Amino acid sequence: LWAKGMGAQAMGAQATVDLGLSEGTGQRPLTDAFPGKKGMILQRSRAPLLETPMAAFDGALQDDPVTPNDRFFVRWHYADIPLSVDAAAFRLRIGGAVKRAVSLSLAEIQAMPQVTVTAVNQCSGNSRGLFGPRVPGAQWGNGAMGNARWTGVRLRDLIARAGTAPGVVQVKCAGLDQPPGDAPHFAKSLALDHAEDDDVIVAYGMNGAALPLLNGFPLRLIVPGWYSTYWVKALDSIELLTGPDTGFWMAKAYQIPETEDAGVKPGATGFPTVPISRMPPRAFFTRTTPQEARGIAMGGDAGVAKVEVSLDGGAHWQQAQLGPDHGPYSFRRWAMPLTGLARGPHDLAVRTINTRGEGQKPAPIWNPGGYMRSSIETARVVVA
Repeated sequence: LWAKGMGAQAMGAQATVDLGLSEGTGQRPLTDAFPGKKGMILQRSRAPLLETPMAAFDGALQDDPVTPNDRFFVRWHYADIPLSVDAAAFRLRIGGAVKRAVSLSLAEIQAMPQVTVTAVNQCSGNSRGLFGPRVPGAQWGNGAMGNARWTGVRLRDLIARAGTAPGVVQVKCAGLDQPPGDAPHFAKSLALDHAEDDDVIVAYGMNGAALPLLNGFPLRLIVPGWYSTYWVKALDSIELLTGPDTGFWMAKAYQIPETEDAGVKPGATGFPTVPISRMPPRAFFTRTTPQEARGIAMGGDAGVAKVEVSLDGGAHWQQAQLGPDHGPYSFRRWAMPLTGLARGPHDLAVRTINTRGEGQKPAPIWNPGGYMRSSIETARVVVA
């Protein structure tokens, strides 16, 4: 299989990056070995887990904040992923509690009214490798995320082709990836009213091109403001349900503590949980020099209102410059001149506040899944 072969080649890559993980080695190889990808941080080859280096997010204040397709992170749950898809033969099936089951070709879907939304796609476990104490799972740095312009059709328009039978409460989506043995097929569900939201779409385009194979070709569910676990790749099945989805991937996996910030005391057990869903605000450094700090911010499921930077470890804050607003779900660039700093080390910090007034907490949370890290990011700059 190409994933196995490409993974073996990738392991021989010379260049590495240090993710600065909380425990163990943070060294990871960079690889160009996966189709349509270059300069990716190799976390795992089967199923592919490829992280985006923070340098790929960097840019000047006016630069477009979208992540190039060939640098966009990759995360699959199972190794048996589509190695190729015949676009002409592909069909999207819509069934369950519908008035009429339908099967749509890619061409039929592309002929429907088109919409584009710019949105951040972020893994639920982004930054898991920074959790302390360490938790199981992929030890991501901060790069299990990306921002793209997704083009496709509204999910509600597809549902309307089949018609909604009485009593529908959820919409279940599944893709072409196959589980091993008796493992549960990967599928995620949205409440019907959420599925019919204006911004929830089924995309066939990404940044003006077709979806890359590794990012979900030919169709991908886009759920702006929510974590990537709901963004089903290689989508080929939509099922309307008259009861809650009790499958493994909704009822057991991707659960977070039912607390205000999804955090519990390290080692805690037996606490109530809920499925992960919306993303909180986050801001990141992409570059720091003695002259300037800059980076990206996202508001979660609301727009970025402001970004603040501290030059003294969080004691005092000042507002950063913001780049153009590309919509409530997009990255937004920020920058802060660092002129006039005294010689020596300076501990910087960055935080963002979204348009609902939600911000970031200074201290990181902990939970056993390693989910939803969103605390204030820090960096050190030394003036010679």
